[in-house]
Amino acid sequence: MRYLPLTPADRAEMLGVIGAATVDELFVDVPAEARLSGPIAGLPHHASEMAVERHMAALAAKNVSAGAVPFFLGAGAYRHHIPASVDHLIQRGEFLTAYTPYQPEIAQGTLQVLFEFQTQVARLLGTDVANASMYDGSTACWEAVAMAARITRRTRAVLSGGLHPHYVATVQTMARFTGDVIDSRVPELSAAPDDDALIAAITPDTSCVVVQYPDVLGRIPDLAKIAAAAQGAGALLIAVVTEPVALGLIEAPGQLGADIVVGEGQALGVGLQFGGPYLGLFGCRDKYVRQMPGRLCGQTVDAEGKRGFVLTLSTREQHIRREKATSNICTNAGLCALAFSIHMTLLGGDGLARMARASHARARQAAERLARVPGVSVLNSAYVNEFTVLLPSDAREAVRRMADRQVLGGVSLGRLYPGADALASALLVATSECTTVEDIEALGQALEGVLA
Repeated sequence: MRYLPLTPADRAEMLGVIGAATVDELFVDVPAEARLSGPIAGLPHHASEMAVERHMAALAAKNVSAGAVPFFLGAGAYRHHIPASVDHLIQRGEFLTAYTPYQPEIAQGTLQVLFEFQTQVARLLGTDVANASMYDGSTACWEAVAMAARITRRTRAVLSGGLHPHYVATVQTMARFTGDVIDSRVPELSAAPDDDALIAAITPDTSCVVVQYPDVLGRIPDLAKIAAAAQGAGALLIAVVTEPVALGLIEAPGQLGADIVVGEGQALGVGLQFGGPYLGLFGCRDKYVRQMPGRLCGQTVDAEGKRGFVLTLSTREQHIRREKATSNICTNAGLCALAFSIHMTLLGGDGLARMARASHARARQAAERLARVPGVSVLNSAYVNEFTVLLPSDAREAVRRMADRQVLGGVSLGRLYPGADALASALLVATSECTTVEDIEALGQALEGVLA
């Protein structure tokens, strides 16, 4: 499609139709202090394409990329090996340019992939049913809280201290518009999560209990115990999984009693991607399916008895009356879901388990090495591929100084919880099958060097 820029006469005619004298009048509702008074200082008015590319490449060269140095960052985004075939397949024209599958007769490939994606997610999460994906893990978490409120007709959600603070912030932001009461807390630096304290927070007006599994410190809560307590009080248990590879080693949340399971699928097929786009996973019990947000692809037969796929459920405002919609989520992360599904298909159940075991083995080696650093101790009594270590000084400074030594040594809890002084010395370390013995030794030496 050709792009023809507007001429001054075109602009004048358009402004005349809408009753504005100048383009500036279109921005009168923007507060004056939020508007620029002139050009941005230091930014040229224009530059050639080659000059811009050279400048941006120089800026990019200042970054330390995940694959270039020993990498131990996690906290909700993980580096795993993604086969080249994943990227090759998602770039096929049939997938890369496919639009929303409203017309099943011309979207069978997309619908079939989403159907298979749902099957994989349901099996991974241990739920009866899963939808065709959501934007990311944090928004899926909020949608689960809103869903629990609709089911229970209650409006108080109890959030575990082990829930990632970005997920907590998303829930709190959305709850401002619904009136839901959010009972959240900051994690305690204990070897295992305090499940009893979380259970004690359940009241008769609680709609749901939200628990991350494994939690933000890498610990593994007792979901079965929490599920029994929540359901005994008429509330739902929502389990949140930010590292899907961990489910290749520990039992699926749905099998432990979770009513709704949500999470982030980024670790499989999608990659780090500089923070997005990511992939929200959402599964639940079959009896709650009509309260589930997003889309659900189903299998059927056509007039000739041949197998086909359709959008079976799409409970959003664009399809039904606004007041009847369960969500204003307007799409699914189709291409990211495809990448996830291809990677899962290539791995299979055994491959996912091997990946999880390899990631766990690297975590054990890293924990043993860091425990030998003077003044450092490992917090967790159990973990999969992410654990917390306690340093004798501020972890933020240690992370910065390790980065200067070309080691991305983890995520400081002081960064995630800037107002919690008790967490300032805690460092979250994540490993994967990409982690090598040399990487672990480099981490140990770097931490020894910055703490000396």
